[in-house]
Amino acid sequence: MNDDQLLRYSRHILLDELGIDAQQHFLDAHALVIGVGGLGCPAVMYLAAAGVGRLTLVDEDTVDLTNLQRQILHMTTSVGRKKVESARDGVKQLNPDVSVTTVAKRVDDEWLDREVPQATVVLDCTDNFVTRHAVNRACVNHKVPLISGAALRFDGQIVTFDPRDEASPCYACVFPEDEPFEEVACSTMGVFAPTVGIIGAMQAAEALRVIAGVGMPLIGRMMMLDSLRMEWNSLRVTRHPACAVCGSKYHAHAAIAP
Repeated sequence: MNDDQLLRYSRHILLDELGIDAQQHFLDAHALVIGVGGLGCPAVMYLAAAGVGRLTLVDEDTVDLTNLQRQILHMTTSVGRKKVESARDGVKQLNPDVSVTTVAKRVDDEWLDREVPQATVVLDCTDNFVTRHAVNRACVNHKVPLISGAALRFDGQIVTFDPRDEASPCYACVFPEDEPFEEVACSTMGVFAPTVGIIGAMQAAEALRVIAGVGMPLIGRMMMLDSLRMEWNSLRVTRHPACAVCGSKYHAHAAIAP
């Protein structure tokens, strides 16, 4: 690290649990962020501010005026631009040392199988289950940690899946791909702006803990937020033996944690 970096990241370096070593891990890391909307915007901002050296931002959409209520990385002048381009410009203003790669398309299995192995950690900040399951399959196949977040109305949830850990479930253990599920969107149901900010910031915190190998990431533990009442609940989830993606001898169940 040079003198400017030592100064920029000094508040992390001062933390005994992080210090120089963890900060260097951040600088060397590559975070793949799928979705640069309500969840992805705060996640990307905190990752960039923390000095994660390389970010790959994936989103096929353009910025719409309705996005600006919650997608805090995009400005009014960004309306009509690709979200990944708007986000890249915001990151460069925040921390010009961060390398940003943009992908303005909906990624498929082939792309994920090629790019996920290059990432230190993947953040699922999307809003559709087809993409979520595709990202999960790639992360399981290539043993890359996946930080999954979601938010709708006043409700949010976050969980970390780490296929390097034999006891960790995957996304399909919790939300099986072959089970019927009604997909809803904030465009029809609405979303409380700070809810996505809270969950997105927590995704960044999870990613940084995973990168640095510190603390207790949410592996096998889903945190659920009711931001109308400001209440948190925790669900324990374990690997499902019949999971089509990561099935093993481990038995899975979900129960409210004490």
